[in-house]
Amino acid sequence: MTLFKNPPRHIQHCAVTALYVEHHAWLRGWLAYRLRSWGRGVADDLAQDIFVRVLASRDTTQPDTLRQPRAYLARIANCVLVSWRRRHSLEQAWLEALALVPEVEHPAPEQQSVILETLHEIDAVLDSLRPRVRQAFLMATLDGMKQKDIAQALNIALPTVKKYIHEGYVACLSQMPDE
Repeated sequence: MTLFKNPPRHIQHCAVTALYVEHHAWLRGWLAYRLRSWGRGVADDLAQDIFVRVLASRDTTQPDTLRQPRAYLARIANCVLVSWRRRHSLEQAWLEALALVPEVEHPAPEQQSVILETLHEIDAVLDSLRPRVRQAFLMATLDGMKQKDIAQALNIALPTVKKYIHEGYVACLSQMPDE
């Protein structure tokens, strides 16, 4: 138990160091098992990312007071894994779409990087929407469905569809840089 309600940063770093020393190998193995088709290198990278998150965390729960440190790390690792898999899936979809375009029409590597980062940002915005809002918004924008067809498909009222689509646009527009 710590003597401080909010211990100084150097004490927090010591606690994270102890957590790292005691559980890093276990966490790498835990991740490697779940990522066996991607190789140990990815597990190593994600384990490092997890400890960087713990170190950077401003959470009041201090690692030295954890009763179940492996459960704590596993919970963080699950979030990191979901995020990594989602990011990897999006990157694969981008590469597949790019493969359909003649190579002479490929954007420059810098442009590809910007496009991919923008796709990740859009994905994060869409993920922040409630599932029904996201579904209605995607049906309207990607599938080009009419609002009345969306209402019928989702079994909701037309004003609700309009509200959901508007909510999706507002969320996307809120992420655009001010110029």
